[in-house]
Amino acid sequence: MLKLPQSYADRKHFLIVGALVVIGTIVLGFFLLAILPIKAQASVQAEPIRWLFQLHIWLIAFLFSLVVVFMLYALLVFRRRKHDDSEGEHFEGNTALEVIWTVVPLVLVVIFSFIGVQTLRGATSGGDEVQVKAEGFQWSWAFSYPNGVTSAEMVLPVNKPALITLQSRDVIHSFWVAEWGPKQDLVPGMTTSLHITPTEIGEFQLACAELCGLSHWSMTAKIRVVPEAEYTAWMEEMLAAQNTQTASR
Repeated sequence: MLKLPQSYADRKHFLIVGALVVIGTIVLGFFLLAILPIKAQASVQAEPIRWLFQLHIWLIAFLFSLVVVFMLYALLVFRRRKHDDSEGEHFEGNTALEVIWTVVPLVLVVIFSFIGVQTLRGATSGGDEVQVKAEGFQWSWAFSYPNGVTSAEMVLPVNKPALITLQSRDVIHSFWVAEWGPKQDLVPGMTTSLHITPTEIGEFQLACAELCGLSHWSMTAKIRVVPEAEYTAWMEEMLAAQNTQTASR
């Protein structure tokens, strides 16, 4: 029987494994995107964050396929055959390969770190922003505006930048609206902030994304995004109601 040169056989194995890695990456990538839908699409900040998450999912699919395909291929193709009691071929380490698998992950970490920093930097707004303070406490939320209006729900005008100042009264909480994308921790003794520009009218649920105690699961609040005229009317109505309450005391 004709025996192929070792270099040809090695090249053939790498070609087969490479094709299987590509197929595995595509299949797993689409599977993960299907079972892990990214809701972030209702704010200006959502799109770059959604893109970054999808990029991470494809990287995860590739790295998983790379490891698992090589492992399974080696277990199946290079397994010990029946009645074969000979020792395996001895070989030394491959310096070039070791350099590659050290340098490539390092480069990927640097690249993704840069993309992450740029994404977060792009999530900040500037100029004329609607300002609201959100306070988290076990296990609820309270919202207040610069003019003294307080509310159990947050109301924001659509397509207008908002600066949400975050404070905690007790333990660490986390402000997260899935449809908006970014989330930000509330740390006791600190004031943090979140810039957001909602682009869709509707009702959204604010949830605490940091385990904060027994009733963490129920720490939610309603957020309404409305046309600017409706926001102005709501603000005037809330302000008038609070002035009336103050005058009647």
